[in-house]
Amino acid sequence: MKVAIYSRVSTKDKGQDTQNQILQLKKYCKSRNFTIYHIYEDYESGAKGRKERESFNQLFKDARQHKFSMVLFWSLDRFTREGIFKTMIYLKQLDEYGIKFHSYSEEYLTTDNELVSQILLSVMSYFAKLEREKISERTKAGIERARAKGKQIGRPKKDKLRLEITEMRKSLSVRQVATKLRISPNTVQKYSQIN
Repeated sequence: MKVAIYSRVSTKDKGQDTQNQILQLKKYCKSRNFTIYHIYEDYESGAKGRKERESFNQLFKDARQHKFSMVLFWSLDRFTREGIFKTMIYLKQLDEYGIKFHSYSEEYLTTDNELVSQILLSVMSYFAKLEREKISERTKAGIERARAKGKQIGRPKKDKLRLEITEMRKSLSVRQVATKLRISPNTVQKYSQIN
């Protein structure tokens, strides 16, 4: 059987690595004499849609062209965290293309047992979405705590930004100010009182 491996972590810069998943998925394929067609890797949030995850999108394009017979992923939350509805759409699309799916760490999530897999997929997708919402709530709480301590969150207010840009423009170019403030050169020109 020709298999596509899909592996995802949320970010590269926090020590996360897809290789932990890929190593085990390769061993699984070898133990079952599966041929690996391609390994699709994303370093994006699973909450992002198909078009925002380049490899995930390519996986579906290749599935549509029947380039492999099954998609193997570490767990459902590595595949997607978009909630029950979107997850079901993705898995239904794979099914319509004649492509099976298999979750390595959730052996019961396979197209071999349709009733059980559909029920469990619904429940697990719901919990993956809940976890994403919890992360969002914790992030918002952290931002509020930082604001309460007087920390600047996000971009400075317009008046403050205008003053800061004007002061910096006395000794720096538009591009240098933009780089330091992490804003566009157009914004610097817009708020600058020095031409």
